[in-house]
Amino acid sequence: MKKSTLLTLAFLSIATVFAQGKREVKKATSTIENIAIIDNLYKAFAIGDIPTVLASMDAKIVWNEAEGNAYADGNPYIGPEAVLNGIFARIGAEHEYYTLTDIKLHSMDNNQVLATLRYKAKLKKNANEFDAQAAHLWSLKNGKVVAFQQYVDTKKLNDANSK
Repeated sequence: MKKSTLLTLAFLSIATVFAQGKREVKKATSTIENIAIIDNLYKAFAIGDIPTVLASMDAKIVWNEAEGNAYADGNPYIGPEAVLNGIFARIGAEHEYYTLTDIKLHSMDNNQVLATLRYKAKLKKNANEFDAQAAHLWSLKNGKVVAFQQYVDTKKLNDANSK
């Protein structure tokens, strides 16, 4: 009886370790999938495929621009249409070009991806250019972006706007 109890406990211990390993593999796959989703989002943005960018967002996405950024006047933007009209349309209307460069994606816990990058842009109103350091914190759920938080050197943005 003791021998069978010990064998049962050993089996349960091995099964628990195996199950934990399976969860870890699932977590790693989820992280890889989240990075792929955000990578594809940036690739779509780079070629002007805004419908694909919007399709990656949850219907109730909560989007926040950095405090001090002129586009933060509508924070939080709720839903893809609010992001389209409050952010993307304004960027397109106010800039000759607006590119995201040096994008590096960093995996994080809790279904989040951190992107570090630079904004290189030229304003239409005064022809000023800027090159600003930025970071984006993306939160995902079920393959969709549910939240976005921008961090950016707002001094560079504001200096370019005011000259």
